[in-house]
Amino acid sequence: MRTRRDPESTAAARRRPGRIQRMRAAGIATLLVGAVTCSAAPMVTTPMLVRAGGPAGGYGGYAAYGGYATAVTQPATAQQTAGVVLIETVLPYQNAQAAGTGMVLTASGQVLTNYHVVEGAGTITVTIATTGQRFEATVVGTDPSADVALLQLTGASGLTTVKADDDQTHVGDTVTAVGNAGGTGTLTAAAGTISSLTASVTTASEGSSGSETLSSMIETTADVVSGDSGGPLFDAEGEVVGIDTAASVGVQIDGYAIPIARALAVVEQIRTGTETSTVRIGPAAFLGVELSSGVAASGYGYARSAGLGSGATVSDVVTGTAAASAGLQAGDVITGVDGQAIGSASDVGAALVGANPGDQVTIGWTDTSGAPHTATVALGASPVA
Repeated sequence: MRTRRDPESTAAARRRPGRIQRMRAAGIATLLVGAVTCSAAPMVTTPMLVRAGGPAGGYGGYAAYGGYATAVTQPATAQQTAGVVLIETVLPYQNAQAAGTGMVLTASGQVLTNYHVVEGAGTITVTIATTGQRFEATVVGTDPSADVALLQLTGASGLTTVKADDDQTHVGDTVTAVGNAGGTGTLTAAAGTISSLTASVTTASEGSSGSETLSSMIETTADVVSGDSGGPLFDAEGEVVGIDTAASVGVQIDGYAIPIARALAVVEQIRTGTETSTVRIGPAAFLGVELSSGVAASGYGYARSAGLGSGATVSDVVTGTAAASAGLQAGDVITGVDGQAIGSASDVGAALVGANPGDQVTIGWTDTSGAPHTATVALGASPVA
């Protein structure tokens, strides 16, 4: 049994260099977010974010190595499991898989999770933790800037839901993070206390994703690990105060959660069916290329792999997509999108931010012989998110 840290020892640990992970467990391809900085007032660390990843059932994120701490968790109780789901996704590239967690909001199967848990997914399968029922899921809407997604389970009814906290949250409150740790398909729980309500986590530009900042996050001493993303952060009353989203790794593990009120505000906007500058309803635009080492650039600007050198190197093209119709092939290097010069995979995502399915875009690229090409294509719809 572990001994919990007090707030003073936690603050002291944050003075030492660390990393931060965003927690989706990845499958065949391990999907990591690049180096970031995290400021959790008042101290600053140098972290990394990871998207709930690692082989489902294999990437645990627990093991201590070098100067890194070992996360200690225990099986979730029946009360902590109620209303919580296990999320598995398959990406449309080389059958890459990922895993995360979610929370049931309605008896008819609306599920709240992090956007990065379902980002780029070709299929989403959700398992009800308490019953083992499995459902296919579609994405109702997302807000990538807030890292929130709302799913709908096909054919679901009579499901147990989680209860959102209706009290004021305070520093020092006891909390428990519950999730699909390591993508093993079994819910675990990590106890801790709230150490800040104003933490800020900033991801560095990585892959086709530009840097983004999640502000006013709940920082806790709970040992959140990869696969916990999208899971509930419970208070002492068993009510959800936040969504487990990121965690530091190093000599001290600290979890970061999006406040539940903020996430539910996004959910309400999605339910209106009206898009905003940040909220998208339904699928994003989809070019259909895998860039460099591993994941797709979507029209929404959130790919998960980096092109090296000048341009973005294509490592795979999905059959039947805009990229395929343009004639792009593995080994080609994208050099321009709608007149914008492309220097890396992140530039492809940035050039397509705000694009919608059906929009016409002009792609410039060089083939493996160095010959230049251009083509104008209509963007498709992302498989799921």
